[in-house]
Amino acid sequence: MDTHQERMREIDVHLGCRMKILFLVAAMLWTTVVFADDKPLVVGVEEQDYLPNYGWKDGVFYGAGSDILGAFAADQGYKITYRALPIRRLYAETFNGNVDIKFPDSPDWAADVKKGFKLTYSTPVIGFIDGVVVKPDRLGHGISAIHTLGTMGGFTVSNDWRSRISAGTVELKENSRLDQLLRQVMLDRVDGAYVSVAAALYVVDKSLGQKGGLAFDPGLPFQKGNYLASSVSHPEIIQEFNRWMAGHQDQIKGIKTRWGVDSLY
Repeated sequence: MDTHQERMREIDVHLGCRMKILFLVAAMLWTTVVFADDKPLVVGVEEQDYLPNYGWKDGVFYGAGSDILGAFAADQGYKITYRALPIRRLYAETFNGNVDIKFPDSPDWAADVKKGFKLTYSTPVIGFIDGVVVKPDRLGHGISAIHTLGTMGGFTVSNDWRSRISAGTVELKENSRLDQLLRQVMLDRVDGAYVSVAAALYVVDKSLGQKGGLAFDPGLPFQKGNYLASSVSHPEIIQEFNRWMAGHQDQIKGIKTRWGVDSLY
């Protein structure tokens, strides 16, 4: 009887060990699946407030672009880390592989610094109008009334303005902060500012508390375009992002409506 009991105890111990091993294996497999779904994604963004399109403030990236990228990441199992940098340095970090995806970007931007690099671009994420904002009393005065044009450092102005700058008829003045640039326009330190119109009007209204203090002049050279995402090192993520956007148009439209982007189209 004692021998039988000892044998049963040995069987119980053996089964117990096997169950513990199976439990540990299952736990390891589950952990592997969880971490496999938590894929790191470094997104390089511009270190400036360009709401409602996108903005960086107090260590947080937000706006319509942030919400769209965040929804993509949540659905596809990415954990986003945002790196906010000045425009020129952001391109450098993108080219050397320290940034997986750059947002925003466009094939029309910074053509000189992109030479020799192959970038993969997404389909359009957010539409924009880049144009000149002026004080309301300067509206409709025409291009000959613009002698000093402000813009953001690293920002690409349209061909019409570049030709005038090259000819010396317009002086370009750059600023690193959008709010400071817009204040320069309101204080008559520059005649107008070539910027994203939606972002400029948002900052004038929300940040500066000067609703109606500046206005978009459609009689001056402007261009319509789209903010895209780009990548040098991970074209496959851009393709994945494209597929996700194609299948989530209603969700994206809701985000844009909530932030009031594309409203000038």
